[in-house]
This record gives sequence, structure tokens and C-alpha cells, in this order.
Amino acid sequence: MEDRQISNASANRLQFVVGEERGLRDVISEGEVLPLLRGAVRAGAFAAALADTEGAILWSHAAPDAGEQGGSAGLRGPAILLEGEPVGSVLVKGEQGREEFLKGIAVMLTAAVNLLVGSNLKRMLTTEIHTTVVNQSYEELLETNRKLAASEARYRELAESLEIKVEERTAELKKALARLLQQEKLASVGQLAAGIAHEINNPMGFVTSNIHTMQKYLARFIEMLQFSRDLFAGGQGGVEKERFSEKWRQLKLDMVLADVDELVSQSLGGAERVKKIVADLKGFSHIDDLGETVTDLNAEIDRTLAVLVHEIPPGTEIVREYGPLPGFSCRAGELCQVFLNIIVNACQARGAGLRIVIRTELSGDAIVITFADNGPGIPQEFLLRVFEPFFTTRPVGQGMGMGLAVVYDVVTAHGGTVEAGNSPEGGASFVVRLPVSGR
Repeated sequence: MEDRQISNASANRLQFVVGEERGLRDVISEGEVLPLLRGAVRAGAFAAALADTEGAILWSHAAPDAGEQGGSAGLRGPAILLEGEPVGSVLVKGEQGREEFLKGIAVMLTAAVNLLVGSNLKRMLTTEIHTTVVNQSYEELLETNRKLAASEARYRELAESLEIKVEERTAELKKALARLLQQEKLASVGQLAAGIAHEINNPMGFVTSNIHTMQKYLARFIEMLQFSRDLFAGGQGGVEKERFSEKWRQLKLDMVLADVDELVSQSLGGAERVKKIVADLKGFSHIDDLGETVTDLNAEIDRTLAVLVHEIPPGTEIVREYGPLPGFSCRAGELCQVFLNIIVNACQARGAGLRIVIRTELSGDAIVITFADNGPGIPQEFLLRVFEPFFTTRPVGQGMGMGLAVVYDVVTAHGGTVEAGNSPEGGASFVVRLPVSGR
């Protein structure tokens, strides 16, 4: 699609009567629409256009390299309304696989155009009626005033309804976009974790194998050294025996022999530690899982704690009070993100002396997971807002307020509930309930 110059012969004439049939080009202009279409392209779409109900393109704009793009997808937004009747729609074209993003752009453009249509129509109607009234007689003016009052009430009601709908849709779009960005971020983290795990596992495999082989070879060298020492010690005195003993002392072989096993054992332990960290990272991302799997939630919490080991303040006491739990069918990667966000929230609340108690239990037909810390707790006036998107008490630039919003979305998507509160002994608590029987 490309910029198209659409002339409007009636742009300089006032012919807007209440109830008269009119189209988009009668109400809005190219100068008002094209900046919106360009904004959509700058936001990431390949092209954007405004079409009438017959599908004819009224205005359009495309990226300079739109023709060179690969696979693409096209979406049509909701209807654009004029006096309650559909008169056109927004068309958005973009990268294939980003349909949700394109849908958001289309909805946002539709809301903006509807707002322009309503605003311009009110202005045009007011201008036309004012011009007509000036030329009417007093009797006609009274009748026109009555009609104007009725028309004004009608359009005030339409304008108020439109403004409310625009505000609602804008808020919904803002939340949806934030959640979409968070989901893409989580997917990217999972892919990065899987890639790192693969790249580290390969060299760690032969490092561990080589250390095991070297351990066997060292055992042979040590055996040979001991054999040589015993051989010289059993023979008669002489120059060779003295030279052997002196060299043994110079090389400090007694210390080396005593230390070599410990060094090899520590190296093997370190290599196994690296492999476990990589396994925990890959397991946390659940990049290999397709859809829902039956999961041990106690194990997932432990895996999350292992991934967060460098984020938890030094000296923090983690108390695990795990009860036996049945397998839970879920998207494990998403629940790991729930556990991570709640634990990170506790770590940010208090540094030194932090204590986090994690309790799991089966209560009736629900799995109950409680996270309690000894931080400052949550102010009473914030308890009902902590799960709102973009709500945060942290300084500007230190958090976008999506962590607990993601917790709420994931838990409710799994048919559960999450509650925030304060423990009687102080500190915040989060209680997650998940239905065992499914959603």
C-alpha cells in the first residue's frame, strides 16, 4: 500500500444536516488520518490503511521497504461507526506470527479514528446549525432551537459513550500490550536458557569425562611413584638412592600425593555443580515442554530457588515446609515464573536478615502454596492494588509493576486464586490456591 491523495470536493462546503447520509471522507480528512497510519507503521506494522464498507482504500501508508518483507499477515480492525452505522474499517499488514500485535494496532487505530469521526461530526453539526440559525426568522429559530437541543442531547450521549469506550479499550490495549511484551520476554529468556544450557553441556561433558580419565591415569602414576620409592628404599645405600630421595624432597611429592586426590575430587565436584546449574536453568525455562505437563510443584519451587541463588541476599534463611502434593497438570514454565516473581518481591522488600517461609499443602481439592517473609509488609491501602498492571511502590526506573500482575494472570489462567496479605508476626504473605481437579 502507498500514500494516496484523495480529493474532497465538499471540504469547503457546509452540508451536514442531522440524519443525512455521509461517508468517512465527508467527516475526516487526509491530514488527520495519515499521521495515525504513519504512527502504526513506525510502531512495527508493514502498512496500514483506511477502507470504506465496500473495501475501497481511502487512505494508506506503508513502510519504504514493505515490498521487500518476507511472510506477512493482514488484519481488519473493528468497524468505524458514524452515527451508529459502520462506514469503514482499518486494515493492518505486518509480520506473520505477530497477529496479536497487529490486532492491538488495528484496535488502537480504530479507536482513534472513531474519536476523530465523533469529534469532527460534532464540530461540523455545530457550524452548520449555527450558520442556518443566523438566517432564520425568530419563529424558525425557536423550532431550530428545540431540534438543536434534542440533537445536542443525542450527540452528547454518543460522545460520552464513545469517550468511555475509547478509555476502556485504551486501558485494555495497554494491559494486553504489557502482557504480550512480558510473554515475549519470558519466551526469549527460555530460548536463551536452552541455548546456554546446550552450549555449556557439550564442553562440560568432555571436561568431566577427561577428569575421570585423568583420575585413573593419576592413580597409575601414584602407584608407579610409590613402587619406585619402595624399590629404592629397599636397596643398598648409594649415590642413586640419595639422588632419588633428594629429588623426591625437591618436588614435594609427599604433599602432592596427599593433595592430588582432593584436587581431582574438587574439580569433579565443580564440574557436576556446573552441570546441575545448567540443568536447573533449562528445567526452569521448560523450553522442551509442549503445552501442559503433570508437574511436581515442590520440585519446581526448589528449581526456582536454585536459579535465584545469586539474587537472594546473603544470609537469607529459606524455610521449606513442603507437604506431599499430587501431580498438577499445568504449564510448568509459567508457574515457575509465578514462584520467581513472588520470591524476588520478598528479596526486594528486605536485605539483611531476610527470612522466607515457603509452605505447601493439600487442602481439600486444592493445592495451597504460601510464601511469607519478615519484611516490612504491604501497606493496607495497597493490598487491593498490588496485582494491578503497572502498580509499583518502587522508585521510577526500578520496576514496571508487572511482576505481581503476571502472577495473578498465570494463577487465574490455571483456574486458581492468589491473595496478598500481611502475617500476624509481620511481613508480607502470598497464598496461591490451585485446583487439583483441573479448571
